[in-house]
Amino acid sequence: MSQPVPPQLVVHCRMLHFGWVPADPEAVAAMVPPGLRAQANRQVFLQQYVVDDAAQTSGLDSYSATGLGPDLELADSGPARWYTHHLSSSPAAQAQAAVRGVPAGPGRTTIEITGEALVAVTEADGVALIRTTARVGRNVRRVHRGHVRYVSRLDGRLTGASCPYVFEPVTPFEIESVEFLAPDHSVFALRPANPLELLWGFYSPRSSFALPGSEGWVHY
Repeated sequence: MSQPVPPQLVVHCRMLHFGWVPADPEAVAAMVPPGLRAQANRQVFLQQYVVDDAAQTSGLDSYSATGLGPDLELADSGPARWYTHHLSSSPAAQAQAAVRGVPAGPGRTTIEITGEALVAVTEADGVALIRTTARVGRNVRRVHRGHVRYVSRLDGRLTGASCPYVFEPVTPFEIESVEFLAPDHSVFALRPANPLELLWGFYSPRSSFALPGSEGWVHY
């Protein structure tokens, strides 16, 4: 598989990462291409993160990004993820995603913390799309590490990337609200059910991962 843009390493970025049951499960399922299967509850994942300094990357500038989409169940490897949106403030980061088949576009993500109150906002074209509010602490009692598989379409074929990660989540942690603010934007189809049904999540001020990780074609 060609590598027109080299893989990248990102260390110690600030990341909010969680998943939910969607308000419109069939709309989410419709975003999954033929041959792939959304999980039974049509659950959605969201990443909102900020890389404050270029020195935290192997070759990118400082940037922010939001990625989200349905979780998958692959016959050959179990759980995986499908990006429906990847919005980044960095043209280089957008290109890094786009050449691997990820639907990348321009956007801006901010994460502000005052005391224990966290507010994360994702914007595109000057329009606020997603606003997450949470309560976060400062204690780190364990480390999450492993690999997560992302699937995309490249040159008409499905390709998977196994991405390594090391996250240091804080405690306490509680999501208070997840607002999808732009009904006319395609991201709105992924909004959570009301009342909010969270499945997992964390905030980590020290999140490290590789883009894209090891790659290979998906068999289904």
